Amino acid sequence: MSFEKLDLIIIGAGPIGLACGIQAEKRKLKYLIIEKGCLVNSIFHYPTNMVFFSTSERLEIGEVPFISHGVKPTRTEALEYYRRVKTSWNLKVNTYEKVLDISGSKNNFTVTSDKEKYSAKNVIISTGFFDFANYMNVPGEKLPKVKHYYDEPHPYADQKVLVVGGGNSGVDVALETFRRGAEVTMVLNKDRLEKNVKYWVLPDIENRINEGSIKTYYNSSVTEIREKEVDLLTPEGKVTIENDFVLAMTGYKPDLKFLASIGINISDDSSKIPQYNEETFETNIKGIFLAGVVCGGMETGRWFIENARRHAENIIGYLCGGVEK
Repeated sequence: MSFEKLDLIIIGAGPIGLACGIQAEKRKLKYLIIEKGCLVNSIFHYPTNMVFFSTSERLEIGEVPFISHGVKPTRTEALEYYRRVKTSWNLKVNTYEKVLDISGSKNNFTVTSDKEKYSAKNVIISTGFFDFANYMNVPGEKLPKVKHYYDEPHPYADQKVLVVGGGNSGVDVALETFRRGAEVTMVLNKDRLEKNVKYWVLPDIENRINEGSIKTYYNSSVTEIREKEVDLLTPEGKVTIENDFVLAMTGYKPDLKFLASIGINISDDSSKIPQYNEETFETNIKGIFLAGVVCGGMETGRWFIENARRHAENIIGYLCGGVEK
């Protein structure tokens, strides 16, 4: 066990976890950021060609300028930027180390990872939501042809692809694979695309749908997946289509089981929002705080990098006496 008692352990080295580390550096706290994957692990696993919705200045943390070639930065530019942030602030980050448990109480927490045990006065959980997909829970969903994460379009050239979901991810996947020669079908559980589809992409997908290049089933759902077919339930009844790959862009959720396992209260309604103070971000467990998109529970569109950056200032300010409950 690490015998030095830290002022703070931050779980998650995404942009908001790093922002918390920067605030801890500013206040000269003894802290450590622990990340189960690589630095900004979720961004690393975004699609290769992804372009952010936000402009670069809205993704900035720690007064480090983020200069991108276009108005909207790319995944590659974001990875380079957050590496530079870590180096600029000399942030203390352990990557490829997974936190398994948090026990104890304020000023005397034990944080257990798959490599070490740590003693800390306070803990911030900033683990995001990208690691746990929302499953359709239909027969055949575990077949290798079904993907809940998307990297790049090349593997789907000349294949029959079903894209599930009409949000930004689904639209991007449909357009990218279509332009690499895939025969693309979309299935949406609503009568329209999602309202938050990027405005510069919306005319493109609407035109492809209207001209019939991308066949789309509205108010429909997947009911069964087989090696070479997929069954859909549509307003007109059951439809079976030939299929090589299912790209299920059905969204993601935080690790609610982990939060509950350490005693954080979760709302009983469908939002599954964890309990926390909206000013200090302290949970029902004194000394344990939430930061970033994990605060939104199942409402994963509530928090983004640009509007969650302040979480770090609020939490560290409160720990250092600057924010009152």
